[in-house]
Amino acid sequence: MTRLARILIVCAVLLAACANASSNTQAPDPTSAASDQAASGKGRPLTVMLDWTPNTNHSGLYVAEANGWYDDAGLDVSIIQPGEQGGLPALASGDADFAVSVQEALTPARVQGAPLVSVAAIIASNTSSLVALADEGIARPRDLEGHRYGGYGGELETELIRTLVECDGGGPDAVDFVEVGNVDFRVGLERDFFDFVWIFDGWDGIRLRDIAGLDVATLPFADYFDCIPDWYTPLFATSQAMIDDDPEMVRAFLAATARGYRVAIEDPDAAADALLEAAPELDEQLVRGSADYLADRYAAEGQPWGIQRREIWDDFTAFLAEAGILEGEVDVRGAYTNEFLPQAP
Repeated sequence: MTRLARILIVCAVLLAACANASSNTQAPDPTSAASDQAASGKGRPLTVMLDWTPNTNHSGLYVAEANGWYDDAGLDVSIIQPGEQGGLPALASGDADFAVSVQEALTPARVQGAPLVSVAAIIASNTSSLVALADEGIARPRDLEGHRYGGYGGELETELIRTLVECDGGGPDAVDFVEVGNVDFRVGLERDFFDFVWIFDGWDGIRLRDIAGLDVATLPFADYFDCIPDWYTPLFATSQAMIDDDPEMVRAFLAATARGYRVAIEDPDAAADALLEAAPELDEQLVRGSADYLADRYAAEGQPWGIQRREIWDDFTAFLAEAGILEGEVDVRGAYTNEFLPQAP
């Protein structure tokens, strides 16, 4: 995310929050709302905004929806794709109750005063990699010297790659950064638009290797957490107002959603079935391969799904601050909570 894009997102979040506050000078009547819901025969309306089109990061939502677990919890859940507004501004404006987001977006939003909170990690640890065609000869970070990185021009991208190269004894200034935007990775690699790119192994890695059949080499971020920090991408976020005003709804939503992710962990085929039923336009081979890959990664070994660790929030926030990407202080303790997760310690 570029500095300008991040500023625009944060401004949108803050403006939405202000607009929401000014338009709600008179509190709604909860008795009337409950009566309306009872009369309609539906549960409490709740909107979840995705971060992208439906994919296996969202499997737990679709499993819970397919099995009626939201209905059982008294929730009438609508799962929507993001529009131009985006998930975090939608939370601040009240247009969404929960949003799928990432730690690198929520943290700067909080620095600028947006009261948003991560309530569950969707995947327990970062599953990103840098990927290149095998014939580029990239086997370790210092091999990135003299090669072109194709990305969005974001500060985080640049800082992570420079840190990886330098940590491995290479010269980060010898890496060429090319801004290419939302280009098809396969096309970009095969047509030599760039030499390497940042992907998520659980989706693009499967698409490139198993479906497109490309001979690729990858540098998983997880192999280099002694040089760069781990962080949560994606996660579920909500507003502090939602937590304060309706904590039992937050708890009910996460209980049903966690149940969905437990199925995704224990029975990836069932999770793939639920996602394909909701989004039949998806490639079945990709969905099933991704479901198998993520089944072991949604939750850390010995931990329930959704748990977030303080050291990950601390280390990643410190990395952003040291890189000059954060322009202010952030209260890490308020940025996330495990309070509403079932089985949370």
